[in-house]
Amino acid sequence: MKKGIIILIVVIALFAILGISLIGTYNNLVTANEGVNGKWSQVENQMQRRYDLIPNLVETVKGYATHEETIFTDIADARSKLAGAQSIDDKVAADSELSSALSRLLMIVENYPDLKANQNFIALQDELAGTENRLAIARKDYNDTVQGFNATIQKFPTNMFVGMFGFDKYAYYEAEDEAAKAPVVKFE
Repeated sequence: MKKGIIILIVVIALFAILGISLIGTYNNLVTANEGVNGKWSQVENQMQRRYDLIPNLVETVKGYATHEETIFTDIADARSKLAGAQSIDDKVAADSELSSALSRLLMIVENYPDLKANQNFIALQDELAGTENRLAIARKDYNDTVQGFNATIQKFPTNMFVGMFGFDKYAYYEAEDEAAKAPVVKFE
């Protein structure tokens, strides 16, 4: 009878250790998952900042470049897509389209020397450049956090419970293929 009690105590202890381990694993996954979500919210925060600055920049440039209508349409379309995007993938694609349109806008600016000297334009351009830098840092932080989370859910023994807990890998924020091409700057 003593032997049966000892075996029962050992079994209960093993289940208790397994239960505590599962709770710890789950809590660590929740914390890591919230870290990824928090970093993504910072990316969205910077996207929103840029989204809010764009109308001011566009209106300032419009005053000088009235015949460059297509770029303004492209920016408005890209901005609308970003505002309506629901998933992370949709937001990444819309953000890339907006970045491309903004690059074309800044290239147009090169043709208007009076605009480049305008204090309002300079201030907006500085704000936009600062926002782009913040956005780049937020994207990097997001990708670093995704890398940590994705590594965690693939490690043993966590990988045995990930599906049971409902966690899945996150996608990295990746640049579009066009971003690999160097922009062409012409001084004419």
